[in-house]
Amino acid sequence: MTPLMGHRSPKEQYEGEASWQLIEHDAGTWLLQGGLAALALTLGFTASPAAAAPPPPVTYVALGDSYTAGTGAGALSRPPVACWQSPGGYVDLADASPKVTLVANLACHGAVLFPVPPFYDGVTPTVAEQILAGQQALADADLVSITAGAVDAGSGLALQACATPNTQLCADTVTAIIQNLQTGTLQTAMATTYQAIQMSAPDAVIAVFGYPRLFDPSQGDIVINGITNVPVQNQILVNQAIDALNATIAAAVESSGTNAVFIDVTKRFLGHAVNSDNPWIVLDLTQPLLDANFHPNDAGHQAYASVLLSTIKPSQLARR
Repeated sequence: MTPLMGHRSPKEQYEGEASWQLIEHDAGTWLLQGGLAALALTLGFTASPAAAAPPPPVTYVALGDSYTAGTGAGALSRPPVACWQSPGGYVDLADASPKVTLVANLACHGAVLFPVPPFYDGVTPTVAEQILAGQQALADADLVSITAGAVDAGSGLALQACATPNTQLCADTVTAIIQNLQTGTLQTAMATTYQAIQMSAPDAVIAVFGYPRLFDPSQGDIVINGITNVPVQNQILVNQAIDALNATIAAAVESSGTNAVFIDVTKRFLGHAVNSDNPWIVLDLTQPLLDANFHPNDAGHQAYASVLLSTIKPSQLARR
């Protein structure tokens, strides 16, 4: 028997309507799935959108001298290699973050900016040479970090003269270093270096680190076996030289016209000088020729890594 026009069974009444789906229940009843969905929308219950995928890690290249090469975190003396790096430095610690992928660390202990006298040793790759060697890595880098300029400024001479009881030699050496910094020659060389990095890594932010003050004069003379090794006066002078160097680095960053950012670690290392109760810097005056002396220890490198990540904020950098 053909049903009358306009008269449909309860089941047929909903067939063909896309917004309603009839699901037959075991007991033979029919549930209106589409109706439940409509009710949920009416009450304000909506499906949560899928969580946004985290940004990819930033690609990272490191350049520079011993601080970036990890000196102080590993062996205490340099082996007979052209480019000495120590595992566990701040670069490796930053790379351990899931937000960072290290592509290359080209830094070398003892590196100067350019292969020129008087401090170039003829062996260690300079920062300029590191940049040339790292062209492929730098081309796609999001982040570049660098420590450089201490050797060029004469840090070796200052420490040799001032980590002794000789106050006059220390004063003369530090005075000469500061006067040389005031000529602007090193500042120009640094700015040129940052520009070369930017040309090689056009999309990268360049994190330019300063150096920590090495001594805490408030702790008094450094005395070993009853003998004064480093008097307070020399400690003050060394810190003054470091302050002058950091000011030169900051000025070079400012004048470079690049994406470089100066990162001052002075405050981070307060209370952690070589003669503090909790030093973050290596110093063994019984072995004054150790290459690791006056470099960050494990805690010091952790401080560098922490300030790098907190200043640059890799997650934000990846979203640029």
